[in-house]
Amino acid sequence: MSEQKETKIKNLLSSVPPGGLVDAAWLARHDVARPTVNGYVKRGWLKRLAHGVYLRPASTYDADQPLSWQAVMASMDATMNIQFHVGGMTALSLHGHGHYAQVSGAERVSLYADKLPGWLSRIKVNARFEERSLNLFSDPNLGVELLKNTGFSFGGDASFSLSSPERAVLEALDELPEGAGFDQLDMVFQGLASLSPRKLMALLQDCRKVKVVRLFFVFADRHGHAWLKHLDKSKLDFGKGDRQLVKGGKIHPTYRITVPAMFAAIGREGSDA
Repeated sequence: MSEQKETKIKNLLSSVPPGGLVDAAWLARHDVARPTVNGYVKRGWLKRLAHGVYLRPASTYDADQPLSWQAVMASMDATMNIQFHVGGMTALSLHGHGHYAQVSGAERVSLYADKLPGWLSRIKVNARFEERSLNLFSDPNLGVELLKNTGFSFGGDASFSLSSPERAVLEALDELPEGAGFDQLDMVFQGLASLSPRKLMALLQDCRKVKVVRLFFVFADRHGHAWLKHLDKSKLDFGKGDRQLVKGGKIHPTYRITVPAMFAAIGREGSDA
């Protein structure tokens, strides 16, 4: 390899922060040949984590320790340009609404994408990634924003795409009756006093699932936040007929969907039922 070419590749790798990841597609886009990659792995400048993905090790790198999931997300977003976003309960937690307990095991991180890279399930990370589809909304990018202040750094920009609180709560509702569960989401709703009614209306109108629209108002009516009176239900699709969601539950008298009995009561007093 010529000295000029090696300098070019070193400069390219220096654009990846220590602790950052690159994949084979990124290396190919920058004309880094496989023998060159193998040479950098031998020299320790890159660490092969799994087939098709490499780490630029930080000085503190310990192969026995799992990678931070935030560093993986930031690398996928900023460096590899993989289209995805963090959503659902994970996004709500990052926005400061994580009033639910991780029962056991690794943190669960909800990722929304058309297709995630196969290597993501083969690397050692301090979280369990759960892939979700983008079919909840007609516009897959509506309500997706960039989380800039992650409170985490790996030697570079640790930002990545995630759902706004307005989108994230609808994504979390889509997981019911599994997912976080009714009680945990009820606690989350209690803290959602500052949601934007404009953003909520846009998302509710774009939502493809009647179940989610109905459930949203089951919870919204229970807590009666100020933004509720600014939502125009006449512009939303609630569908027709009753919907079975929870076996052994009760049908909500307004929104005609079966929910746990305590959630079938009408009004804010239902939260104490």
